[in-house]
Amino acid sequence: MTPSLLAADELAGILDRIRAPFRVATGAEITVECNPESVTRETLRGYRGAGVNRLSLGVQSVDDAILVRLGRLHTAEEARRALEAARAEGFSNLSIDLMYGLPGLDVPGWRRAIDTVLDWEPDHLSAYGLTLDAGSRWGGTGVDGLPHEDAVVAQYWELAGVASARGFEHYEISNYARPGFRSRHNQIYWRAAEYLAAGPGACGFVGDVRYQNAKPLTRYCDSLERSALPIESVERLSPRQRLAERLILGLRTADGIPAAWLAERLSGDTRLRGHVDAWRAQGLLREADGGVRLTEGGFLLSDALFVELL
Repeated sequence: MTPSLLAADELAGILDRIRAPFRVATGAEITVECNPESVTRETLRGYRGAGVNRLSLGVQSVDDAILVRLGRLHTAEEARRALEAARAEGFSNLSIDLMYGLPGLDVPGWRRAIDTVLDWEPDHLSAYGLTLDAGSRWGGTGVDGLPHEDAVVAQYWELAGVASARGFEHYEISNYARPGFRSRHNQIYWRAAEYLAAGPGACGFVGDVRYQNAKPLTRYCDSLERSALPIESVERLSPRQRLAERLILGLRTADGIPAAWLAERLSGDTRLRGHVDAWRAQGLLREADGGVRLTEGGFLLSDALFVELL
């Protein structure tokens, strides 16, 4: 559920319950994801009063025809007004979600979308290529008008170039930020650090254990009423899996990983070493100052690269 579907006082109540047993650091990043149509000045004022200091707006597209096809309930103009309202209520850390590779979206249209959104002056931008998951509506039925793979690649490079020219750092495969506005909570995941799960379907990671809470609300609540943890699945990572995860997650970022981590994974694996040498030769991976990172081209081909590291 998008958190902004909660009334401000409901969200404030949840945050107060979190602060009771836990010490929340001063200035901790507290983000709420919002659909533009659910944003009102009153709600935003309530979020600010509850301690929320960062908003992420699910804009996805600024083409109203594409928004209709996506099943979104807002228009581009309503998205712009939502961001302006958030600024007016004192939010100084605003993120926008966009998608490329959408049906009916060509490269010029994508360039217009990038320029439009960046003209709104967000502090952070997340941009994801459309993927047709098996369980999604389009994944099951298909969809007409999807751009050719070459056009999707061109859209990726268009965003990388324009965002850089506008002063945004491409700090993670799908994320761009003005200096000082990287998403703090997402960096926890990419650094393979620990985090707790709260809420139905939420995932957590502690030590070498990954776990997920029950998704059905009834089952989740039943566990809590029995004073039991609502955990539905647990996976303990082996040292090999833990290393592979640290490599993959770390290489998603512009900071990269220590070269020693990659050397550990390559030890005794001549096949993988050959792949890594090929990545270097193709300019997909660079090593410097004791670290390893993917280039822009490496980001683009990262899924194929990561499969080899598993």
